[in-house]
Amino acid sequence: MAGFAALITFLLCTQLRKNLKRDGVNSPWSQYLLYAMCTAVALMAMSFNFDSRWIFQLLTFALAAGVASLPYTIEELKSSRSLVNAVIPIVAVGFLTFICEYLFPKLYENLDNVFQSAIWFAVIWFCAMWFINRRQNKALEIERTKRRNEEEQNRMMAARKVTLESEVKQRTAELTQQKEELQQTLAELKSTQAQLVQQEKMASLGELTAGIAHEIQNPLNFVNNFSEVSIELLDELKEDILSKLPDEIKEDADDIINDLTQNLAKINQHGKRADAIVKGMLQHSRASTSKKEPTDINALADEYLRLSYHGLRAKDKSFNAGMRTSFDENIGNVDAMAQDLGRVLLNLYNNSFYSVAEKKRLKGEGYEPMVNVTTKHVTLANGHNAVEITVSDNGIGIPQKVLDKIYQPFFTTKPTGQGTGLGLSMSYDIITKAHNGELKVETQEGEFAKFTIIIPTNG
Repeated sequence: MAGFAALITFLLCTQLRKNLKRDGVNSPWSQYLLYAMCTAVALMAMSFNFDSRWIFQLLTFALAAGVASLPYTIEELKSSRSLVNAVIPIVAVGFLTFICEYLFPKLYENLDNVFQSAIWFAVIWFCAMWFINRRQNKALEIERTKRRNEEEQNRMMAARKVTLESEVKQRTAELTQQKEELQQTLAELKSTQAQLVQQEKMASLGELTAGIAHEIQNPLNFVNNFSEVSIELLDELKEDILSKLPDEIKEDADDIINDLTQNLAKINQHGKRADAIVKGMLQHSRASTSKKEPTDINALADEYLRLSYHGLRAKDKSFNAGMRTSFDENIGNVDAMAQDLGRVLLNLYNNSFYSVAEKKRLKGEGYEPMVNVTTKHVTLANGHNAVEITVSDNGIGIPQKVLDKIYQPFFTTKPTGQGTGLGLSMSYDIITKAHNGELKVETQEGEFAKFTIIIPTNG
């Protein structure tokens, strides 16, 4: 019986160590159970050789009882209590039989059949409970494996979810960027389309204007020339022939000659104005033959500013306006068509001086006319360098309703007789076509107007 108890102790220690490993518990008791297994093997071997030695049997039952008590005293082994329940009866019956056999031999002889039956019952109980425990352990192991698989799947799904969310965010950002780029491209295409349409209109109009101007210029020259000759003839008539007439008709003739002279002067005046318009039309329609050459932009802007101001002062002595300049000395020389660019600046200056003069006439005292000119080096959105020339004033501004028309030929906001409507149109062509630049305007009616010229440089 002691040998069988040693075998059960060995099996119990083996199973307890497996349970510790299964539960993932790193406990020193695993090492102690290994020592107990070795002791059980030694006692089992001694029980065969020294079966009559009661001390070995007592040690065997003591070891079995000690191992069986571990799940009830050690926290790490509490999951093995159902397994120990299978061992306790056979250990208890074996120990009780051992006590009666050695201490109460007569009682043992009388109850020998009872003890044998109890031993068999304990063995059957051990086998049944061991089998049931094995099945339960297998079921638990399957459940644990299933739970681990589910946890692994959940972990993988969570990781996949995070990855998908990151990919969705990245893709959304890419789509948003592509959308913004497409919108910007579409806006640029619309702007380019509008510019192309405007350029085609202006090109067609330029060709038509050139033809009409050439046809008008010849008869206009005759009108101007003959009006001047006629005025000279009337002066000669007044000095020579009129003096020989009788006094009674001399006064009437003098009045008629004066009227004719005034009429011819008006014809000559308006003929010259028409001639200026025709020359402007020819200038506007003529392709620029100028060549780009290094130009001091600051000196050019300052020169034409003074030229415009003094030209207006020569026509109207009462005209006066303040001028402020801010030139970037780091610009240096820029490849440009100096003559054409000067015409553009002259047009912008004349418009600004006219605007502040009109506002001075409307506001009277308390208003200080001011024209500002600045130059500076800028970097464009495409990374290229450029020169920016700004002409601004605090004049009457430009009405918003006509802002889209200011670059059209023959359109002007000035009163009839004071503007041809070709200055800004010609300036727009010179900047955008000849210099591949931009001419932009910002304005508020009654407050200010600001024209900005942007000319790309080679740097």
